[in-house]
Amino acid sequence: MTILPLHPADNASPEALRAFLGQCQTAARRDGRPRLVSISLAVGALDPLAVLESIFEPGEPHFYAERPNLESAISGAEVAVAHEARGPGRFAAIQRFIDATLADTIAVGDVEAPFGGPHFFTAFAFNDEAEPGDAFPAARVFVPRWQVARAGATTTAVANLLVTADGDLAGLAERVWRAHGKFSQFRYRESAAAEPASPPDYATRETGDYRGAVTRALARIAAGEFEKIVLARAVDLTLGEPLHPLRVLNGLRQRFPDCYAFSLANGRGQSFIGASPEQLVRVSKDTLETAALAGTAARGRGASEDAALAQALLHNDKDLREHRFVLETIAGRLAQLGLKLDYPAQPGLRRLANVQHLHTPVQAVLPDSVRLLTIVGALHPTPAVGGSPAAAAIARIRELEGFSRGLYGGAIGWVNARGGGEFFVGIRSALVDGATARVYAGAGIVAGSAPEKEFAETELKFKAMLGALCA
Repeated sequence: MTILPLHPADNASPEALRAFLGQCQTAARRDGRPRLVSISLAVGALDPLAVLESIFEPGEPHFYAERPNLESAISGAEVAVAHEARGPGRFAAIQRFIDATLADTIAVGDVEAPFGGPHFFTAFAFNDEAEPGDAFPAARVFVPRWQVARAGATTTAVANLLVTADGDLAGLAERVWRAHGKFSQFRYRESAAAEPASPPDYATRETGDYRGAVTRALARIAAGEFEKIVLARAVDLTLGEPLHPLRVLNGLRQRFPDCYAFSLANGRGQSFIGASPEQLVRVSKDTLETAALAGTAARGRGASEDAALAQALLHNDKDLREHRFVLETIAGRLAQLGLKLDYPAQPGLRRLANVQHLHTPVQAVLPDSVRLLTIVGALHPTPAVGGSPAAAAIARIRELEGFSRGLYGGAIGWVNARGGGEFFVGIRSALVDGATARVYAGAGIVAGSAPEKEFAETELKFKAMLGALCA
C-alpha cells in the first residue's frame, strides 16, 4: 500500500479532491490496473452501529463487529471491491486477493489512527463448499465504500473508492465530498416513536432429531471413530412482522457486552447476526491471542448457586476432557506453524449472562513470516465447533445434524492493511431473513455425554438469540 503524505482536511475542497482522484486515475491508466483509494479522517465521537442503522439499506452488504466492554466497534457498508473463494485453498486465496489489492492501494489521511486505512471484512463458512440455497459463499471478503470505527474515544471514518482508468471522477468526488460533510456533523436518522408493545407472536419448528443425533454420535465414539464431535441444533422461527437485524443486534450488544456482537449482510435481504463469546484469533503488531472455550454450565439465580455451579464445572470430568481436546488441538496446530505458546496450566471461567464456560487464554509471539489468514485456516474449525480428530468428526457432522451450517461455526472478522486483525467464531447466532430466522446452538459430545443433558445445554444457549429476536 502506498501512503501519501497528504491530509484531506488540510485542503478540503471539491476541487482538491477531484485533482487528487485525477492523479490516482493517471496511475491506473499507466499501469493498466484500477487503484483502491482509501481516505481516512478522525471525526467526532460516533456510535458505529447507530451510523450503520442510519444508512442501512437491505439491498447493500454490510459488516459490523463490536466488543462493547472494550469500547471497540467497526462497521462498513456497500462494496468498493470484493472476492469469493471456495475449496480447501480458500484461506490462501483470500489472502492473495488482499495482498494484490493492497499492492494497488493509495491511502491518505489519518491512516495510522485506530482502524485507519482500508479493512477487509471476511467470512468463512463452516465448510469449504457452500450448499445450494446457502445465504453466503464458502469464503467472501469485501472492502466497504464507507467504514466507521471506534476505539475508545477515537472514531475514524474511512471512504474507499475504486478508481478505474475511465471511471467517472466527478461522480466519485461528489459522493466522497457529501460523505465528508455528513460524517463531520453526523445526524442520526430518527425512527418514529412507538407505543410500548407486548412480545410478538411467533412460531418455532425444530429441524431434525437432536437427541437421536447425539445417541448416534455416542455410538460412533464408542466404536473409536472419533473422540469428540460438536452437534448443533437449528430452530426455525417465524414472526408476524419482518425483523430489523441491526435493532436485534443492539439488544444483543447491551445484554452481552463481553461478547462479539456482529452482523453480516449479503445484500439480498439476509443477515447473519449473533453475540459470540469465542475469539478465534487476534493479531496486533507481533502478538497473537487466541483461547480455548469449551465446557458449559448454567448461571445461578444467586451468588451461592452461581459459585456452586462454577465449582462443579471446574471439576467436571466430562467438561474438563472436552476443554482439553480443544486446547490440545489449538496448541498442536499452532506449533506446526512454529509458534511457541504461553497459556496457564488450568482453565479458568468465562462468565456470560446466561451461561459460564471453561476458558484458557493463549498467547504467542508472531513472526513476520506467518500471515493472519494462515493462522485462521490452521485453527478453523476448532474442536469447540468441529470435533477431534477433526477430519473424522467433521465428515459426520452434516449427516448427523441434517442441515447446512452455512456461517454457523465459521470464522468471521477483518484484516487491516498492516496484516493485523481479529476473527471470532460464528456461534450463538441466527440467519435472519425478513420475518423468519434460523437460530443455531450446539454442544460438544464426548464419551459420557447424555442426550438429554446436551439438549438442555443447547436450550440454555438458545436463550440469548431467542430473547433478542422475540423482544
